[in-house]
Amino acid sequence: MNKQKKKRKIDLLFITACISTSLVLLLIGIVALLLLTANDLSRHLKQEMTVEVILKEGITETQFTALRRSIEASPYCAVCQYISKEDALKDMTKAMGTDPSQFLEYNPFYASLNIRLEAEYACSDSLKVIEKKIEAKEGVREVTWQKDLLDIINSNIRKVAGILLILAAILSLVSFTLINNTIKLTIYAQRFILYSMKLVGAKWSFIRKPFISRNLWIGLVSALLTCLMIWYGLKIGLKYEPWLIMLSEPRIIIPVFIVVILIGLLITGLCALHSVNRFLRMKSGELHYV
Repeated sequence: MNKQKKKRKIDLLFITACISTSLVLLLIGIVALLLLTANDLSRHLKQEMTVEVILKEGITETQFTALRRSIEASPYCAVCQYISKEDALKDMTKAMGTDPSQFLEYNPFYASLNIRLEAEYACSDSLKVIEKKIEAKEGVREVTWQKDLLDIINSNIRKVAGILLILAAILSLVSFTLINNTIKLTIYAQRFILYSMKLVGAKWSFIRKPFISRNLWIGLVSALLTCLMIWYGLKIGLKYEPWLIMLSEPRIIIPVFIVVILIGLLITGLCALHSVNRFLRMKSGELHYV
């Protein structure tokens, strides 16, 4: 009967330690996921940048064809879309809620080519060069792009990367502290067993082995639980935010799982080693006042 109670108590400690550790590892996993996808997110935002090439009113078909082919063949162009005067009017009418041509008695808009850039060229220096090259071509009236928005995007990307690195460092410290305290509590309940084994002459390496092994299992189970939470969290998130598909790609998600498992095993193993050694160094009287 006593053995059954003891087994239940130990199982409860194991489960509690696994849940506590997995919640901490979940935070680390989310930060690792964001760090690994920061480059992709940056690329995604930059590829949303659009350069508008406004065409002259009297551009010929030959000039238009040559201009479009030239732009599409350029390395900076990801997508080149033609917007006619009529389409521009429809879009503006939809945005404003009224048709400007009704009171102006003419269509005030120009046909244009909207260029979505490759991420490598979405910077102010590159865009200034691209702007000059396109403006020099026949049939081009003006080249416009959102200069302020690009600067804001690049500035925010640098800030976010810095914040994520700081957050990763803080979470690593916090996670070590929390997991260390959790493991210390599980070993604390068995401190007298540790002392008894030391009294009968057992080597410290022999005493440490089962405790470290047990906590490595806690680390592994917690890491696997964390991986499941991240995976199912992404699956649920995909229903509301389709862009999260990039986070589920194998080249991103597999390294995150590996990092979570390695950190789970490393931290629980080191914390168990530290806690066992701490109790082994204590004298009999000290064990009662810990």
